[in-house]
Amino acid sequence: MIKRLTLLAAIVAAPLAAQNHPADNVSQERLQADVETLVGFGTRHTLSAQDDPERGIGAAVNWALAEFKRIGAGCGDCLEVLPVGEVIQPDGRRIPTPTLVRNAVAIQRGTERPNEVVIVQGHIDSRVSDPLDFTSDAPGANDDGSGSALVLEAARALSATKYPSTIIYALLSGEEQGLFGGRILADWAEAQGFTVKAVLNNDIVGNSCGKDGYCEPKVVRVFSEGPRADLTERLRAAATRFGGENDTPSRNLSRWVAGLSEQHPDEMQVRQIWRTDRMGRGGDQVPFLQKGYPAIRFSVGVEDYDHQHQDLRTEDGVFYGDTIDEMDFGYLAGVTKLNVRALDALARAPMPPKVTVDAAVRVDTEIKWSAIPGAEVYAIAARRTDNPGWGGDVTLVSRNDAAAADGEAMSHVLKLRGDDWMFGVSACAGDYCSPVSSAVPGGAFEPVTKE
Repeated sequence: MIKRLTLLAAIVAAPLAAQNHPADNVSQERLQADVETLVGFGTRHTLSAQDDPERGIGAAVNWALAEFKRIGAGCGDCLEVLPVGEVIQPDGRRIPTPTLVRNAVAIQRGTERPNEVVIVQGHIDSRVSDPLDFTSDAPGANDDGSGSALVLEAARALSATKYPSTIIYALLSGEEQGLFGGRILADWAEAQGFTVKAVLNNDIVGNSCGKDGYCEPKVVRVFSEGPRADLTERLRAAATRFGGENDTPSRNLSRWVAGLSEQHPDEMQVRQIWRTDRMGRGGDQVPFLQKGYPAIRFSVGVEDYDHQHQDLRTEDGVFYGDTIDEMDFGYLAGVTKLNVRALDALARAPMPPKVTVDAAVRVDTEIKWSAIPGAEVYAIAARRTDNPGWGGDVTLVSRNDAAAADGEAMSHVLKLRGDDWMFGVSACAGDYCSPVSSAVPGGAFEPVTKE
């Protein structure tokens, strides 16, 4: 079967008519209750107490682990809950003494491809103006109590459903001290031998207005890297010659999430930001990018700088501090629903394939890719080099026609001159398709092989 189909319907995710979606189970009230609990720990600074049962980072991580276990008990112990951490040695910057950094992690094992994982994460630690001040109250309601509550609510919404791929829910520590929790989790995922399909990092996702009164209550920003952070010199030279600066796996994951949001126009919409993170700042998606894993960051459409990284105080009639009364829980619920939709679709879809093209000195283009476990149909996409997104028609190629076993080569010829186009392939199972994998150096959804 080879036919053409509009791209949006082919490679976004579930059909518009789908009913009883896990996203419908997202509760604004539970999100608010979780943020209130997190704020109630006083401070969640990474350097704060590990053994106080009521205050500090230790109590917060213990609560998160217990909450994951409670969620898992409701689905027949479907979640494997564990702390993932290590002792960080003094770094001369924000870790003055040896410090235990613990992440709270819950694993929902896939039924068909358990080694293929999608990660949703937020950081549980908080801070005030001085990054070394671990005694002052640091509520961290929005930064990042919002992302932490989102991860817990995603686990509640999705854990009752069985998926082909594994979903990992993670609350990370040490972000404010240097992205340590993200680095620890990325190292752990690599050590487990996981194939990381996507990382959705949620950091500051709970307000809709800025300090200047400008509001965006229906828009979330999604950040994605351009050139890959893990490029080798050989691959960098190849990318310079053949293009692909705008076609990394993370950029295509961002496009995929934006397309998913467009299928639900009454819900939260995506504004893609084509840089790794906000100017001069960073988040826990970065350690995953450095290992070659596709990772994106969700953050509010407009930030309120008076209510993040601030001591609690009032100056000249202006209140500063990351408190719960500055949040918009309806907005947080919207971002949570978008994450749940993305996780549900990604955990059902196959991995994106590794794709190459042969178009040199010829009037057509041969697209080549390897057959992917779980894939039934492949959607071949093409776009002009100066177009921002995959659009128009795709060509669908049935795996059955080629009778290709996992890993075997597949191909299809398009009547297009390759110089003027970018090409990619998405792998589909039923109604669910992966993000596009671009046919450029470094465009595959896999870590770069080091020289």
